[in-house]
Amino acid sequence: MSDQKKCQEFLNFIKPQIGQQIHVGPWLEIDQKRINDFAEVTGDVQWIHTDVQRAKEESPYKSTIAHGYLTLSLLPYLTESNHPDFFQKNYPGMKYRVNYGLNRLRFPSAVKAGAKIRARTTVHQVEEVKGGIQICYLITIDIEGGEKPACVAEFLARLYP
Repeated sequence: MSDQKKCQEFLNFIKPQIGQQIHVGPWLEIDQKRINDFAEVTGDVQWIHTDVQRAKEESPYKSTIAHGYLTLSLLPYLTESNHPDFFQKNYPGMKYRVNYGLNRLRFPSAVKAGAKIRARTTVHQVEEVKGGIQICYLITIDIEGGEKPACVAEFLARLYP
């Protein structure tokens, strides 16, 4: 089967899902160790992330908070897109997917140490691109018990047959 035909078949599969929430991921606790490890790896050791006592006394959150980019970096886990069965189930006829980027990214609410987060994924847009398909997902990362999400991102993935 030609690559163009595979792309068309995939478009027929994915287009009915536009506007639909397709996944709700598992809750994940963001503990202080994870925050500290991320701080060490990225060099962002600002006290609001790493100094528990100072954050308790001086931060408006009264706690340390996760880096926004830590939350973002957890998208593969939170969306379960790293699960071995994920690709075949969600992208029939496609051989590989690459992360293409983000259109919009916002961090409306801080994630306090000890909070649990999860991702909800909606198919936002689908279009053909040279040699493949581009999908824009709207991903919302909820904080358990929170009024506002921790992160809202328009994530772009490109798929190729």
